Amino acid sequence: MPEPDPLTSPNTGAIAHASADAPLNPVPANGMRTFLQILVNTAVANLTTSYLWFALTFWVYLETRSVLATGIIGGAYMLLVAIFGMVFGTIVDRRRKHQAMVIASTTSLGAFVVVGIIFEAVGQAQILNLGGPWFWLFCGIILFGGVIENMRNIALSTTVTLLVPPDRHANANGLVGTVTGVAFIVTSVFSGLSVGLLGMGWTLLIAIVVTALVLAHLLTLRIPEAKPHVEQSAPIVDVRGALGAIRLVPGLFALIIFSTFNNLIGGVYMALMDLYGIDMFGVEGWGILFGVAATGFVVGGLIIAKFGLGKNPIRTLLLIVALMGILGAAFTIREWWPLYAIGIWVYMAMIPAVEAAEQTVIQRVVPFTTQGRVFGFAQAFEAAAAPITAFLIAPIAEFFIIPLMDSREGQEQWGWLVGEGQSRGIALVFVFAGLIMTVVALLAFLTPSYRRISAQYATSPDALESAADSSDSDTPEDHTEAHTEADTAPAPHRDAVGQPSAVPSSNAGSVES
Repeated sequence: MPEPDPLTSPNTGAIAHASADAPLNPVPANGMRTFLQILVNTAVANLTTSYLWFALTFWVYLETRSVLATGIIGGAYMLLVAIFGMVFGTIVDRRRKHQAMVIASTTSLGAFVVVGIIFEAVGQAQILNLGGPWFWLFCGIILFGGVIENMRNIALSTTVTLLVPPDRHANANGLVGTVTGVAFIVTSVFSGLSVGLLGMGWTLLIAIVVTALVLAHLLTLRIPEAKPHVEQSAPIVDVRGALGAIRLVPGLFALIIFSTFNNLIGGVYMALMDLYGIDMFGVEGWGILFGVAATGFVVGGLIIAKFGLGKNPIRTLLLIVALMGILGAAFTIREWWPLYAIGIWVYMAMIPAVEAAEQTVIQRVVPFTTQGRVFGFAQAFEAAAAPITAFLIAPIAEFFIIPLMDSREGQEQWGWLVGEGQSRGIALVFVFAGLIMTVVALLAFLTPSYRRISAQYATSPDALESAADSSDSDTPEDHTEAHTEADTAPAPHRDAVGQPSAVPSSNAGSVES
């Protein structure tokens, strides 16, 4: 008689505990060393895709001066992240983490080679024709090559649980933020310089070579992990399994909603921040300044790696998001470059704590066997918000807000708030976006979901330990009984979204009950 799927209940889709056929490895003695090697490899991979992503954004705006096209590219990236998030999460859960990383790197390399061939065969002039198909095909393949690297990031998040002792999870997640910050510094500086001095062709070649080297190094690494057990009939995208895992943790869906709303607001900055910086400093100057400002990301990550997130990462997240909103509303309130530069630096320093908080909570309250799907679902759900904002705000800013603030009427109405100068329309958008972020974060403290997820985090055992314990004792009958109890018990976080129950890069919004 075949063994039941240890990942999902075949009749209900609810999460079951790991079976004895899918043993879980204890944290190895050299786990931290292995994690650091994987972390560095992933950092270089992310650096490369970010380098090409920044370069594409700079190149398109520099050559076309189209706010709309640039905003659509930014939104499309996040849309692809959302579309493929659940696919990536399912793949990570059903394959060894090293194998998932190899698949991601191989696919990225293939995508970059294809766009390199297109660039040489078609030519820059024809690609930059916004009305033709080559521009959107060229950008789409680059974006897909970058998006596939998110599967590596999901796998990296699960390797924290697999390789790092539980009491060091927040610190490990802080290191993830640090290397992400280093990637920001390097890519923002060199992307601007690369596009401005070398052109897009050489930029593509550099990305291809580095991606190939990353893949070669990855093939030399090993992650100790048992082969996951998967039924042949398991769905390619296990949405029910992800939802089942989330529903078992009171308040977790509300946390994802919180992160989703923050990404909704963050889409404003994603779509318009580069344009504001390029208008103020030029492409090379903005790349350098953003790189310097991104050292804040490194500092923030190192602080988290050293001190952690405190006893309640949820509280830390909400407080920091509220401060980020205030800062986001203030750093463009006047056209003064030190204000913008310092504001971005401090903003960057806060991001690692926000990202690490959500990761640390999921790693603690969700069993290891389902973490990939939960991370994938959260990524898909949260990432879907940013494109909505980017697609909406880019045309609104270009056709309405920017012309309004360039007019006498707009200056008379809003000049007292954002002053005079270039890009006052973008500044006005930033002010209102930041204020909304702050208000929502403060209101989240008053919700029952905040108290539930905080309590769940405080009382949850280590995910690996919990899953291993259940694998020793659970039977199919145990799974059925457990699911029945879960169905009949009240679901306190169900009303968070009116149905059963959110990242450089981030994670905030509203936590409702």
